[in-house]
Amino acid sequence: MKLVRFGAKGAEKPGILDAQGRVRSLEGVVADWGGLFLADEWMAHVRTLDRERLPLVAAGTRLGACVANSPKFLCIGLNYADHAAETGATVPSEPVVFAKSTSAICGPNDEVEIPRGAQKTDWEVELGVVIGVRTRHVEERDALAHVAGYCVVNDLSEREYQLERTGQWTKGKSCDTFGPIGPWLVTRDEVPDPQQLGLWLEVDGVRRQTGNTRTMVFGVATLVSYLSRFMTLEPGDVISTGTPPGVGLGMKPPLYLHAGQVMRLWIDGLGEQCQLTVPAS
Repeated sequence: MKLVRFGAKGAEKPGILDAQGRVRSLEGVVADWGGLFLADEWMAHVRTLDRERLPLVAAGTRLGACVANSPKFLCIGLNYADHAAETGATVPSEPVVFAKSTSAICGPNDEVEIPRGAQKTDWEVELGVVIGVRTRHVEERDALAHVAGYCVVNDLSEREYQLERTGQWTKGKSCDTFGPIGPWLVTRDEVPDPQQLGLWLEVDGVRRQTGNTRTMVFGVATLVSYLSRFMTLEPGDVISTGTPPGVGLGMKPPLYLHAGQVMRLWIDGLGEQCQLTVPAS
């Protein structure tokens, strides 16, 4: 299933795509796509519904982030060997984990704000993993059963804040609108192998990133198991799993975003995002 949240910012409602790719409302069926509604039991219930009888949502209605009220937004750095090389970093022996503020989350096609005074805002297409059930100390062989589904994430970064201002990466990753998620939460049954997904990103029609999740240093099952050793993963937690090469930081000379540009990004089976960059108000 392809699950969505639609409507105005802060007032999104749960929905689902029908066979024709149209959004159907699930108001009154689930409260929202978050928390206990991400469990297998609720997913099984929704699968039994006749989607053609659900209310049709008007074409062009805004899509919000495909997950509601995520408790945590966790990210993995340097998880593609060729991306590590382009940034001059060593391939890590264990996953590099950092947090992104949940206030950065926005819809897949919302405007992305370039922070005031920022000069080094960068793009990163990434596979997002959404946790479906409370997860603690899960073995790698069982880890994917704890996943509700997958989505596209643009893990935007302000490189000066991230790398030149000392301390943790979090402040360079957490600016408002730096976490577009969606358009869909694609349930795990429709993604039989998360390590075989092509992904790409364009800026103003120029391809900047092209990759495949098969080249990740640490795969999804490994990451879910690893993270569950250090913290309890909760339903709705989002894990952004790293980016392939082609980021602005890695270009010679580096190339960064400015207001008035358009990013398009895609992951096989998970849909497309499109964002216009604007100056922060």
